[in-house]
Formats: sequence, structure tokens, C-alpha cells
Amino acid sequence: MGDTSQKEFKGYNGTLILTENGVIIKRGMKGFLLGGGMLRGEKTIPYSSIIAVQLKKAGIVAGYLQLTLKGGSEAKSGLFQSTTDENTVNFHSGKNKIFEEAKQLIEERINSNGQSSRGGNLDDLEKLAALKEKGIISEEEFNAKKKSILGL
Repeated sequence: MGDTSQKEFKGYNGTLILTENGVIIKRGMKGFLLGGGMLRGEKTIPYSSIIAVQLKKAGIVAGYLQLTLKGGSEAKSGLFQSTTDENTVNFHSGKNKIFEEAKQLIEERINSNGQSSRGGNLDDLEKLAALKEKGIISEEEFNAKKKSILGL
């Protein structure tokens, strides 16, 4: 695998493109319309800026994959607001498996990039604890991320 190939995950209001250094969220005309005119163009997010990845599987309603960024103010009102959040890609139930893979890849890349960061571990743990307290990430997600930050 070690090549520089990009991996694409198409949602209905945007496409997630994973590169070696970060995530690109690309919006087409469809994403622009669904976002109420707020979302357009491309946004590149380095893995080092991502502190959490939340996946809400699609069922009767659409699902979403949301990136939580350092210092970001993500939408916290579930699906309705996720359609207007610039760090979120929405998808229908046929794409659950595809976006589970995207979440896993992003987390792996965050972790491998995080190992080289110098002493920011305490900061990351504090931010992680805050996300858990706000209910943005679960206890399991918190523990898994904590282990990876501490290199356990």
C-alpha cells in the first residue's frame, strides 16, 4: 500500500478524499444546494488538526461522518445541522460500510501522525476528555484514542 494514492468516499452532499497528509472535503453543486448555499468548493484538513471522527450510521434517515477539529465549533444538533456543517459529509444507508472504512482510515492516519508530535499528548488528552464530557464521543472511543495517544 505505501503509495500516495488517494481514496475517495462519496456522500450525497460531498466527497471525502483521504490523502497522505489530510482529508479533503469536496463539494459539488449537490452539496452546495443541500447546504443551503453555505457549502461549496474544497476544504483540506491536515490529519494533525483532527481530534475526533464521529460516524452516525444511516438507517431510515441519512448518516454522517463528522470531523472534530482543534478549536472547531462543530454542529451538535444531529442530522439536521450536520447537513450545514462544513466538516461533515452525509450519506445514505447503502454507504454505511464505505464510511466505516473512511472513519477507520482517518483514525489510523491521525494516530500515526500523532506519534511524531512533540509533547502535545497532554493537550490532546484534555481535549479528548472534554469531548467525552460533552457527549460528543463515547467512553469506548475515548479509551481507544487515549491508548493511542499514550502509545499503549
